[in-house]
Amino acid sequence: MALRPEPFGALVYHFGNRKLSFLKSTTLVAVVETLAEHPSADATLAACGVPDAQLPAYRRALADLARSQMIERRTSPPPAARELAAGPCGEADPEVHP
Repeated sequence: MALRPEPFGALVYHFGNRKLSFLKSTTLVAVVETLAEHPSADATLAACGVPDAQLPAYRRALADLARSQMIERRTSPPPAARELAAGPCGEADPEVHP
């Protein structure tokens, strides 16, 4: 999978299945880029500062990315608390359009 930053967010391309997706939120890009650094998707969303009201939209976006095989469920143990990235991933967008 490759992520290409764009002004609106990013293009995501899967080399295996040749699917192309658009991430229409810079915060969603930050979430995808840092998923491996956190013990769960919800922990990543919290670290990236996603407001509670937007959590359902971000969870749907991650589920859509998983269905299209752009991201996969973790098979290794999550990072230990001391290894987690500190601070937010970036500013939350007012609107998510997965």
